[in-house]
Amino acid sequence: MIRCKMAIARLVACFVLYSSLGHIPSSLGVILRTTDKIVWANEFEPIELTCLIESISTNNPRIEWKKIKNGVPSYVYFQNKIAGDLESRAQLREPANILIFNATRSDTAEYRCEVAAIDDQRDFDEILISLAVRVKPVVPRCSVPEAVTVGTSTELRCLENEGFPAPQYRWFHNNEELPQDPKNSAKFANSSYSINPDTGGLKFRRVRKEDAGEYYCQAKNDAGHAQCPTQIMEVYDVDILGIFLKVFGAVVAFLCLAVSICHSFRRGCFHKKGHNENNYNWPAQNSSVEYGDADEGHFRHKSSFVI
Repeated sequence: MIRCKMAIARLVACFVLYSSLGHIPSSLGVILRTTDKIVWANEFEPIELTCLIESISTNNPRIEWKKIKNGVPSYVYFQNKIAGDLESRAQLREPANILIFNATRSDTAEYRCEVAAIDDQRDFDEILISLAVRVKPVVPRCSVPEAVTVGTSTELRCLENEGFPAPQYRWFHNNEELPQDPKNSAKFANSSYSINPDTGGLKFRRVRKEDAGEYYCQAKNDAGHAQCPTQIMEVYDVDILGIFLKVFGAVVAFLCLAVSICHSFRRGCFHKKGHNENNYNWPAQNSSVEYGDADEGHFRHKSSFVI
């Protein structure tokens, strides 16, 4: 009997000590844990967020799940039913896990599991889980020049905006993948191209005849990959004769035009009379009459005037 009383006294002393230090035995408080605090899922596939209750005394604890996106919380499990964005797309599984039947890109967010146990000394606990939904890339948009000249520079482009995480890009030439660094391959050691796997750009500093052929681009992430249709790039030699004939024709045309203009000036085709030139001819005065001054009021006959 004495030993029993001593054991009880020790338990009370321990409880008082833990309480004074802020520690409560796990059997007297609700404690939660999860298997993964950061969860990845593929779009349109099921995913389960785990909220495991390690310790609890309350028989019917209150369980709630909240979705936190851009800092704004909203209920997805409240009053014993699925709500909000997950309504009709999820269910609660024992003890407090939430199963999403088909995850979508809009489900990417943080989720908080909250459990309240009123009969426990520690009557509340919560755990935060981050969910990221991977999205498979769609068919990328590719831009391949139809024809380029040997020795010139050119760029092939590839772009995809739907995939998450952002995809990495790879280029294929005649159904063979181009290595990121051509110097690492004996077949492409003399090539002058460079690939940016983040932006999808394929740049040629100096195009060779061997660079002609079929090209397509592939966008890939952890959820899958997609590629654009094949496009053909032709490579031509420099047409020196054609360039010479074009330049010669332009010079001849210029000379003919210059000669025609000079000839037209010589023939006076561009001469115009001045606007100030007076073309009116006044009638000649009769030499047989001499008018006097206005003050004299008469006129005189010349000697040649004979009656």
